[in-house]
Amino acid sequence: MPHLEDELYEVSLVVNNQQHILKVPAEERLLTTLRSRLHIFSARYGCGTGHCGSCVVLVDHEPVPSCLLLTIRQKNRVIQTVEGFEDDLLMNQLIAAFSEEHAAQCGYCTPGLLLSAKYLLERKQELTESDLRAGISSHICRCTGYYAPLRAIAKVRDHHALD
Repeated sequence: MPHLEDELYEVSLVVNNQQHILKVPAEERLLTTLRSRLHIFSARYGCGTGHCGSCVVLVDHEPVPSCLLLTIRQKNRVIQTVEGFEDDLLMNQLIAAFSEEHAAQCGYCTPGLLLSAKYLLERKQELTESDLRAGISSHICRCTGYYAPLRAIAKVRDHHALD
């Protein structure tokens, strides 16, 4: 008799506007699928418990830790990683600001921070310093002390508000 973990299930995913049909084990997490099967490496393994933010991707346009999501449950959902925003003006502004403010030191947490920042800036017109802090509070960054990422996001917020 086959074990549940031995069976593969077909799942159709839309990742960065591309459809993928894959066969995955029932227990496979989206983070593993992105990295091992689709070779999308911006989502990174950190804690495995959804607390560090390294694996954050946008699912239906909201930041979610991909280490907690079963791949087979992502059918009909829109999944986006940093790689999917190549031509996105706001993402390019964020990347430039992160560079200018030296907000990406080792870079491990940067993709998740960028996605959360994009989500924040698209959702609310007037973001206070407290809003920005709360918006990235689910990310752990051991290199920057959070000051540089906050400055970068605020810089884009201020410019974005003028657009």
